Amino acid sequence: MFDSQVFAWLHLLVGWLLKPVTWGLFALLVVAVVDIGIAIGERFGGLARWALMPVEAVERLARRRLDRADLIGRVGPMLGLMGTLIPLGPGLAALGDGNVQILSVAMRVAFDTTVLGLLAGVLGFALSRLRRRWYDDLLDAMEAARQQERSDEPTLAL
Repeated sequence: MFDSQVFAWLHLLVGWLLKPVTWGLFALLVVAVVDIGIAIGERFGGLARWALMPVEAVERLARRRLDRADLIGRVGPMLGLMGTLIPLGPGLAALGDGNVQILSVAMRVAFDTTVLGLLAGVLGFALSRLRRRWYDDLLDAMEAARQQERSDEPTLAL
């Protein structure tokens, strides 16, 4: 039943995905580390400069940075799961042939990619939650300042 040429192609295609998935995980972790650096800069002075910008520009910039953090938080675990499942097929096949060495290598790759994916997910989730709170506070303060300016303006008596 599973000797069809379609299944052989499927197995070949999935086997080719392991390297791109692993490189994708590494790239995602690099983006997460860079984004952590940007967030530290925002927290210690960067957001104060944002308060001088128009509200629309702040919202646009905040949305872009939140989208990036959300992407890291969602795609990381997905790639980690792919990196877990891809080597398990050949590993279990090797176990059926009695080759425990190949199974142990496959299991090590599976666990390593799982951990990297979860790490990326945790970093992305934490960045997203912190930034949401920071940006909401900043936008609330900007709105309060705008309302204060409006109330301080002299009104013309007619």
